Amino acid sequence: MFMNTNGLPEKIVVASGNAHKIEEIKQIFKGVKLVTMKEAGFEGDVEENGKTFKENAYIKAKAVYDKLKCPVLADDSGLCVDALDGAPGVYSARFSGGGSAENRALLLKRLDGVSHRNARFACSVCYIGLDGRAVFGEGYTEGRILFEEIGERGFGYDSLFFSSDLGKSFGEATEQEKNSVSHRFRALSDLRSKL
Repeated sequence: MFMNTNGLPEKIVVASGNAHKIEEIKQIFKGVKLVTMKEAGFEGDVEENGKTFKENAYIKAKAVYDKLKCPVLADDSGLCVDALDGAPGVYSARFSGGGSAENRALLLKRLDGVSHRNARFACSVCYIGLDGRAVFGEGYTEGRILFEEIGERGFGYDSLFFSSDLGKSFGEATEQEKNSVSHRFRALSDLRSKL
């Protein structure tokens, strides 16, 4: 497999089925052809049973690498709210047992009457190269949880997360604005600096 000018392979399989996530990674990881695990021939889901974002990112990357034997990039990320002792954390996507709207509704319910609403998005990325060696990147973006949804953009908890960096919710931010400060951007930047 040929390397590009960044010292990365020309093609990397992204171990995710989340279209929003893959689009964000493509915006940030320019100059590399990214293909979904399904496009690369990996069928099925990987059980994310780790206790941390880092463990889950590794579990996903390793499962896809073991089957396809090619460079793989995986991430795990979520929302950590101080007043909820870091919840929903690794359970962010399945917090309510429903979809994104239900997750946001439950978060607002759990924070009803709570004034201290500091929170951060956290992301761990794991890259496994052709040699089978795992390299990790970490990223965080600070903010607070709003009292109601603001903005139509983004996905997941974006409309409830007021970004300290941007001075507005991720739901109001353009893709470029969000990607310039997001936890995923910072984790991928951290990873790239190590590769």
